[in-house]
Amino acid sequence: MTHADAATVAKTDKPSLVSALRAFLPREAVLHHDDELRPYECDGLSAYRAVPLMVVLPETTDQVQRILRLCSERKIPVVARGAGTGLSGGALPLPDGILLSLAKFSRILEIDRVNRTARVQPGVRNLAISQAVASDGLYYAPDPTSQIACSIGGNVAENSGGIHCLKYGLTVHNILRLEVITMDGERATIGADALDSPGYDLLALMTGSEGMLGVIVEVTVKLLPQPETAQLVMAAFDDIEKAGDAVARIIGAGIIPAALEMMDNPAIRAAEEFVHANYPVDAAAILLCELDGTAGEVAEQIQQVEKVLKERGAGEIRKARDEQERIIFWSGRKAAFPAVGRISPDYYCMDGTIPRQRLAEVLKKTAELSEKYKLRVANVFHAGDGNLHPLILYDANNPGELKRAEELGGQILELCVAVGGTITGEHGVGIEKINQMCVQFDEHELTQFHAVKSAFDPDGLLNPGKAVPTLRRCAEFGAMHVHGGKLPHPDIPRF
Repeated sequence: MTHADAATVAKTDKPSLVSALRAFLPREAVLHHDDELRPYECDGLSAYRAVPLMVVLPETTDQVQRILRLCSERKIPVVARGAGTGLSGGALPLPDGILLSLAKFSRILEIDRVNRTARVQPGVRNLAISQAVASDGLYYAPDPTSQIACSIGGNVAENSGGIHCLKYGLTVHNILRLEVITMDGERATIGADALDSPGYDLLALMTGSEGMLGVIVEVTVKLLPQPETAQLVMAAFDDIEKAGDAVARIIGAGIIPAALEMMDNPAIRAAEEFVHANYPVDAAAILLCELDGTAGEVAEQIQQVEKVLKERGAGEIRKARDEQERIIFWSGRKAAFPAVGRISPDYYCMDGTIPRQRLAEVLKKTAELSEKYKLRVANVFHAGDGNLHPLILYDANNPGELKRAEELGGQILELCVAVGGTITGEHGVGIEKINQMCVQFDEHELTQFHAVKSAFDPDGLLNPGKAVPTLRRCAEFGAMHVHGGKLPHPDIPRF
């Protein structure tokens, strides 16, 4: 049965499907009226919206299994959704499919303080894990900017990182085991409680798979001891390329900061007006460099970092005087996205990764692209690992501006590929970057991706149309590129 056939079946048999689901789900757990469905029409990429056929909110693993078996039998596509904070359209629903919300899977099941692990359900908020173990001197390291709201299941699906991923790694480096339900309703354990397990590394494969291979119902995460001390240095530069060069020099000196973040002037000004973090608003760029560990090693590394910053032209260097000021300095960076939202009616948040030594070059070319497309760009970076977050400012009320913002974003991503980088660092591909997958990978590589998808989900019912483009789409994208055109995203309403 084709996807179009599935759509016909879903539309024709909606009352039957509602009845079948309510045979094992509470009435309030099956939403199918338009006013109930509207809150689920998009994730954090709000420029694209689609109302799902229906939304289901299971509470148990058995219910998830039964939902997937039913949809598999009826060939109905399924999109799993966590907190809906994703920025690439990965949780965008399908008009002919079911949106499977895991919001009720919100319990921390077990904390093993001896082995430093926690077993949690996918709907648990990222920050809630660290809060639950703080009194034991432990924490969960990955800290996306949205950690107060984003869920751990979504973090696994997108392989999220955060400010401290430079030293402590992405989600894939901080989990041990997953419990996953396949599209046909089978439960599988991937990974182990031990640091290693025999066989293929399916844990790495599932992490970052964007809900295309299975539905995660349980995650075992690693917990780390809180460092003895942490010290933050803020450095201001009169030239953004100098700041980019300083990033490469710090890492080149053999120093691995806990975090090394960068903001350009538009982002600095927006953050300062929003949270008053005492940022130098006349600086072209600032670096926030945090070192953690024992008091002795942090003191030594601070001296090394300050030396590099001075050598690379920092005009002002400030150390946080105490823990309160360290938190204030970080508050500006963590609030950068909402801060930019205050100075522009809309913004388009991109996510690409480049080799650190190409940072200054990419920043310069991004500025040139910004001028070409007549759209302002505020830049925020996980600079230490080369993860860029250009925020393209536009006004959707002005005809053509969203299209120009998308085109500019695509050009920035293709620039990342051209210098040896990749089109995503932590936000995933979803629908946002599906065209640029055609630039990142060739036909043979994409064929292998489809083969992996087929091994887990032969009928292509889990999150179809996301992350991995068809070869036909890439051929069309290539032709459009040659003639200077723009291939639109799949048939999804743009707002």
